[in-house]
Amino acid sequence: MKIYILIILSFLTATAYAQDFKLAKSSGRLEINIGRVDVEGYNGNEIVFSSSERDHDKDERAAGLKEINSLGLEDNTGLGINVSDKGGVITVQQLRKMNSPKITIKVPKGVIISYKYESQYGGEVTFKNVESEIEVSAQYNNVELENCSGPVTVKTIYGHVEASFNESAKGPISIISVYGFADVALPATTKANLKMSTSYGEILVAPEFKIDIEKQENNMISRGNRVSGKINGGGMSIDLNCNYGKVYLRKR
Repeated sequence: MKIYILIILSFLTATAYAQDFKLAKSSGRLEINIGRVDVEGYNGNEIVFSSSERDHDKDERAAGLKEINSLGLEDNTGLGINVSDKGGVITVQQLRKMNSPKITIKVPKGVIISYKYESQYGGEVTFKNVESEIEVSAQYNNVELENCSGPVTVKTIYGHVEASFNESAKGPISIISVYGFADVALPATTKANLKMSTSYGEILVAPEFKIDIEKQENNMISRGNRVSGKINGGGMSIDLNCNYGKVYLRKR
């Protein structure tokens, strides 16, 4: 009985600190500028922002005062972020450099997603079940894509990329990790024109993919390892590039 009561109390506590902010929007472009975020596609007509994180460092001296920043923006969501909607472009802006909450965003399938974050305080960014276009430009973020359809363009400098695409994936797909690795899973039936390259790493491919490689005459050692070819006769464009890391292509 005591364990049962503790479970209920834990659930009620988590629920009490969870907050939602909703924006009636099922199309347009969502531009995200926050360090830690989970983005999930769903069948709906609202963009839903939420966070279950508590503010552990509550400042008693701040009572009755309002937080301001150099952006001139205020927290209009109750989640520690600012959301604005101008001409079909929804912009999500982080207000604090550090100690910013992790945000979950549920996105209708017709909304294009653009993510940009260029700070050493970035964390992991995930995209799940997204059927619209995704653009990512980051410096210190690890990026994870699960069951996404594309098109997808991802570039991160000091992070790695893990991506799993479903059978309905469409190109172009471009994934670049400068100092990390790129680990990509595709269905074995994927038809693609494939380019994979690394300057100082290796390229590892699942044996299920029979790549018709375009042989090159140039010295591989001086130019790094670059492989171009077709899988299943060719199709959409897939470009995987890591300057200092490894490229992994595996069967989903």
